Amino acid sequence: MAADLEWPFGELPGLEADDIRETAYEMFFMSCRSSPGFGGRSALMFHSSMWNEPQPESTSSRTKGVGMAPSSRVKRTLGLKMLNRTPSKKMASGAVSSPCPQGVAARPKRPLTSAELMRQQMRVTEQSDNWLRKTLTRTHLGHIGKRAETIILPLELLRHLKPSEFNDSKEYHAWQKRQLKILEAGLILHPSIPLETPNAFAARLKEIIQAGETKILDIGENSDTMRSLSNSVVSLSWRSANGTPTDVCHWADGFPLNIHLYVTLLKSIFDIRDETLVLDEVDELLELMKKTWSILGINRPIHNLCLTWVFFQQYVSTMQLEPGLLFASHAMLAELANDAKKQDRDALFIQVLSLVLTSIRGWSKKRLGNYHDYFEDGRMNLMENLLPFAVTVASIGGDDVMLSRVTEQAQGDAVTDPTVDLMDGYIRSSVKNAFWKMAERGCQECEMDTRQDESERLIRLAKETKDLALKERGTFSPVLRKCHPVATSVAAITLHSCYGLILKQHLTSASVLDNEILTVLESAGKLEKVLAQLVVEDTVECEDGGKMIVREMIPYEVESTMSRLQKQWIEGRLKKGKDCLQGATESEKWNPKSKAKPYGESAEDLIKFTKETMDDFFAIRMEITEDLVHDLVNSLGSLFQDYAAFVASCGSKQNFIPVLPPLTRCRRYSKFAKLCRKVTPCKVGIEDSRGCRTSKADHPHPSMSRGTQHLYIRLNTMHYLLAYLHSLDEMLSLSRIGSLGQKHFGDKKYHNDCASYFQNACSAIREACQHVSEVAAHCLIFVDSNHIFYNSLYIGEVASARIRPTLRTLKQNLSLLCMILIDQARPLAMREVMKATFDAYLMVLLAGGNSRIFYRSDHRMIEEDFECLKRSFCVSGEGLMSEDVVEKEAETVEMVIALMSQPTDKLIQDISVMMRKMDENGAEDMRKKQFVPPTTEQWSRSDPNTILRVLCHRNDQVANRFLKRTFQIERDDRKEGLPILCY
Repeated sequence: MAADLEWPFGELPGLEADDIRETAYEMFFMSCRSSPGFGGRSALMFHSSMWNEPQPESTSSRTKGVGMAPSSRVKRTLGLKMLNRTPSKKMASGAVSSPCPQGVAARPKRPLTSAELMRQQMRVTEQSDNWLRKTLTRTHLGHIGKRAETIILPLELLRHLKPSEFNDSKEYHAWQKRQLKILEAGLILHPSIPLETPNAFAARLKEIIQAGETKILDIGENSDTMRSLSNSVVSLSWRSANGTPTDVCHWADGFPLNIHLYVTLLKSIFDIRDETLVLDEVDELLELMKKTWSILGINRPIHNLCLTWVFFQQYVSTMQLEPGLLFASHAMLAELANDAKKQDRDALFIQVLSLVLTSIRGWSKKRLGNYHDYFEDGRMNLMENLLPFAVTVASIGGDDVMLSRVTEQAQGDAVTDPTVDLMDGYIRSSVKNAFWKMAERGCQECEMDTRQDESERLIRLAKETKDLALKERGTFSPVLRKCHPVATSVAAITLHSCYGLILKQHLTSASVLDNEILTVLESAGKLEKVLAQLVVEDTVECEDGGKMIVREMIPYEVESTMSRLQKQWIEGRLKKGKDCLQGATESEKWNPKSKAKPYGESAEDLIKFTKETMDDFFAIRMEITEDLVHDLVNSLGSLFQDYAAFVASCGSKQNFIPVLPPLTRCRRYSKFAKLCRKVTPCKVGIEDSRGCRTSKADHPHPSMSRGTQHLYIRLNTMHYLLAYLHSLDEMLSLSRIGSLGQKHFGDKKYHNDCASYFQNACSAIREACQHVSEVAAHCLIFVDSNHIFYNSLYIGEVASARIRPTLRTLKQNLSLLCMILIDQARPLAMREVMKATFDAYLMVLLAGGNSRIFYRSDHRMIEEDFECLKRSFCVSGEGLMSEDVVEKEAETVEMVIALMSQPTDKLIQDISVMMRKMDENGAEDMRKKQFVPPTTEQWSRSDPNTILRVLCHRNDQVANRFLKRTFQIERDDRKEGLPILCY
């Protein structure tokens, strides 16, 4: 018997198969002792097709005897083929050509009796048969007319067979132990009527059996052991369930002993020369076996059940070579189905039926649930034969099994065909097993070949899964479709689900987006399309168009997964970029490596990272959409914006502008003081300061500090980034043209404006450039150049402190500035320096403090100085500043100079008019409090504070009286030689 077909009837400890076989034959022979051939007067003769020589068909001996019926009714009913062949054909077609069993006559010359045929089929020796005949003869003489079910055969054999009748004591001891073990199994271990506890007869019988394990028992007719044995066996055999007298002894009708014995008898119907064939004499043999029913407690339903099992077991044990055996078992299932529906089923039948069906179901499920392994390579006929058999088995007494999945899938009034549901389970199970074996084989190959990575394994698995699906449709589905209308769809959906699990695990563990991941997703997408097409083609004829089964196919969502991984990739790069940016900015010193690279090293790091990101992005073989490009650009743009904010964090220009000194009236110099300055100039105060400036003016040099130079390096860095963003935009456009094609470029603006992709980043950088330029310019003019500008220009008198020395230093600063700045940064930087210079010049004229005194006649010299100052930005700037730009920025200064040229009376009149207008607008209370026009620093002709400051710095008696009388402005009496705002 095949090892994977479970024996359903349990085991009998201490009894081997040969023991069961010999006991079954003894019981069979005893039951048939009155039948012809078993001791009756006329023996039934069988002209055995195995052993007899060929006889002419006209021989009269072939026309006599029960076994020579022209055909078998059992075979016709079960669809088994007849043998009816000559001995030569019999020998030629046998599955195994083995020597005759021991004790079997080689070629008897006469026809075989039914007893001889049965002895040969059950492989019983002539010696054992002779012992049995002698015993039955003796028993028969002592019990004339006694029924077989009243004879305890093992006990009778022990009584009448003597040790002398055996070859040796060892043989006799083995025979004796077998008989005792049979009694133990039938009366103690597996009695048909449960034993009460305690039972003295059972205990005594156990003692005798245990004693016989090690030595031969003396069971002579007059021995105490024999009397005790007989007493115990008879008492136990003749019990009844309710204690009433019975006419049947129970020594072999307990389960599973009775089934073991009867199944062993049934196996004798198979040809011992070719076990795939059933003897033509099966009808007669089965009729004789029926005589054992009363001894074994067998009835027709149990007989049908055992015969079903025997056919199926023989089919399995003979390697499934003869489909007729399976068909015969299938035909017997119809009888079983009818027996199972009867109301008067006995307990033994229900118990044995459950055991048999469970075993057959397990074997069938193992194969049909893994049909890819069991039914390949030309074995599809076996699967085709087994499918209807398995369906029938599942339908007998297994409604709960058949309908379990139906209950789970039931929705509303939906009803699932049990057969379809059963096949559905087989398909899903086999396909899953085939898939996971395939996946496991791929894992093992991947472990052996270290060059293979997980992505390659999944790509290969997708191809193998596709091949498996196509093989399923071409090989197995045509067979399965007979029991399941959409077998291909179920297999395709199962494969789709299995591959989806592995794909999900792989994508969950994937940390980066690369070509391998994309190839895996592409392979998964192709596989999904193939499987979906198989489902569509298979469900064309379904009433709902296959909608119900398609709902089980959860999409891989390849496109959304790609999009998600792409966004994860971008987010990962953004995080890496921020870390890179943080490290670069923390170590930034704003010291350029060389003149060829006059910008910060941190900018190089940022650009290097951006280039790597863009190269990696376009190296991935994926479909790049407009939205995806902008997602990447926005992420990179945020890095540039953060960097621009870092560069612009250099303070404010207001930090470098001096605080305006308080307004005071100009202190006039006396004629005597003027004369003294001409004769004996002061060595300490103003003259000393101008003397120092004159000495420095002879050898001018730039006054730009290292800090200011670093600010201009920042400005270079910003313009360097702007230039890179422009080239990056072009590279991005060209790369997209190559990867996407012209169809994705409908908007022309994305190719012409450098800020098309990095608009926000460019705006942030330009704002940073403006801010840094302003701060650097104010630092250069108000801090670095303060000693030669605000603290020295026009100190004392205009004529003695003209602008020429200041211009020399300014030109040196501008030349150095042009050397530091790159070409793109110069225009903005020069313009901001010019604006800061003009603002400082205005402060000299309007907020120069008490050290500066202007006469109306000084305006001509001031005009000349300012013209020189303007020309400095057109010449020293190498023509980068146009005259129109310079003139426009100079308008405010020229307006103030024009005010300085006006008469004092005109200025007083103008400011008075302005004050009256303010008074009319509701400033009466302010006028009463000597309100001074507020400083707005928006210098203009219409600003009263501007005119007021011109009057404060004018060395004029009328202006002095007006300021004192109208605004109560005090005169600064500090010594004139002490300059203010010295640095």
